[in-house]
Amino acid sequence: MATIKGRIKAISVSKEKGTQKVNVSEAELKTDFGIIGDAHAGSTHRQVSLLAVESIEKMVAKGAKVSPGNFAENITTEGIDLLLLEVGSKLKLGESAELEITQFGKQC
Repeated sequence: MATIKGRIKAISVSKEKGTQKVNVSEAELKTDFGIIGDAHAGSTHRQVSLLAVESIEKMVAKGAKVSPGNFAENITTEGIDLLLLEVGSKLKLGESAELEITQFGKQC
C-alpha cells in the first residue's frame, strides 16, 4: 500500500447536531466511537468526517466566505487527495490514531 503524507490543518467539533462546528487545538479519538465531545460520535459508521483544505480553498476562490469546520467536517486535511482513497483505506494520524474510510460524501 502506498504511503501518502499530509497534515491535519484543523480539527472541528460541535456539542449538538445541527450547530456550527468550532475549531479546537486538539481532540481525543476513541476506538469505534469517534471524537470525544463531538455530537456525531457514537456507534454509527460515520464517526469522523474529513474534508481537504484544498476543497475549501476552491470555494473561497469562487467567493464563498468559508473556513475549516464550515462544512461540518471534523478533520480538515492538507496535502492528501481524499478522492484517491478507497473505502477500506486507512489513515494514520499522529503516532497511534488510525481512521478507516467507510464512505465518501454525504447528503446535505
